[in-house]
Amino acid sequence: MTSNASTRIHPGVFVLAMTAFAIGVAEFIVVGILPAISADLGVPLATAGGLVGLYALALAIATPFIVLLLGRLPRKPVLFALVAVFLGGNLLSAWSSDYTTLLIGRIVTAVAHGSFFAIGATVAASLAPKGQASKAIAIMFAGLTLAMVIGVPLGSFLGNAMGWRLPFFAVAGLSAVALLATVLWLPALKAGDAGSIRTQLAALGQPAIWAMMLVTILGFGASFAAFTFITPILTDISGFSSTTASSLLVVFGIATLIGNLAGGRLADKLGWQRALRLLFVLLAGIMVLLALSLQSQVAMVVVLFIWGVLAFGMTPGFQAGMLSTAERYTPKAVAFASGLNISAFNLGITLGETAGSYLVTHGQLALTPWAGVAAAVLVHLPLAWLVWRGKRGQFSAATA
Repeated sequence: MTSNASTRIHPGVFVLAMTAFAIGVAEFIVVGILPAISADLGVPLATAGGLVGLYALALAIATPFIVLLLGRLPRKPVLFALVAVFLGGNLLSAWSSDYTTLLIGRIVTAVAHGSFFAIGATVAASLAPKGQASKAIAIMFAGLTLAMVIGVPLGSFLGNAMGWRLPFFAVAGLSAVALLATVLWLPALKAGDAGSIRTQLAALGQPAIWAMMLVTILGFGASFAAFTFITPILTDISGFSSTTASSLLVVFGIATLIGNLAGGRLADKLGWQRALRLLFVLLAGIMVLLALSLQSQVAMVVVLFIWGVLAFGMTPGFQAGMLSTAERYTPKAVAFASGLNISAFNLGITLGETAGSYLVTHGQLALTPWAGVAAAVLVHLPLAWLVWRGKRGQFSAATA
């Protein structure tokens, strides 16, 4: 086999990335059209923000248990079914005429979303050449970040100009394309080496799994107190027009794509622990700059770009970190642990959105970046514990 063949990424990984693109648009489009939804459905902005936070919470609660139930089934039909449910949730959202129906549609979408990423990440890693699991995961998640570059800004523009339901119909169309791609190009894969349900649930008793989840919750959630309300921040504080604010989401989106791909390479090169430690320090710094730059339009453009690189540059490290932790401590529950980490991503979003909504409710929109600074500092504690635990285990093994 040639060197190129041995390092080539399987086409199935790109199918996962294609689906992740549709999922990314569905998850983050609400951020760009939040004021329009609030006005049309007659709910306060903070309540409309629940479409972000409650989506993430539903995803966080449901994902591990759905993965648990699906753990022994072949991967391809499972992923196909999840994308089909995702499509249905977006159609319900698009047809909703009140906040409750829209929220139900979002929750249906969220349940399929989380399970797809949990199972898809393990599939991407299994399809990768040796030593390139983080790169394959980064490519899959690049679909999510590419949605930030193209899908969310375009959807925000169209949603604000032609009605907020239009982006949800567009996502349903993307989901149909993803279904076809899954049939044509994703290889048939057997179920993972999952233990019994009792064996997989035992992962919940492993402190290292909880510590890795806390790393993801605090590290990823650090951005979302501010990002959930980025549109009103840009318009009400920085003074941009709504059209320009939508365009600036392109800047952030390009940065997330660059950060995600660079983060995968960084995690493979330095190891996920060192890579995350470096990125957390830089994120805390950029969140401070964000808080101090809200009234400077030029500074905001620059800060948005750097923020996007750092915030999503961590994504491959989080997922690679959980897979590595699970393989070490709970090898029969890797898919379940992956599901727990997808939950952690979204618990982080919920934590950030809740903190941001609290501040917005009390008229403190400008303080939302400082909540992110606090999370980016605190995340070093569980990460340091994981590093210490790993070194202690290596020492004990060497002694034995």
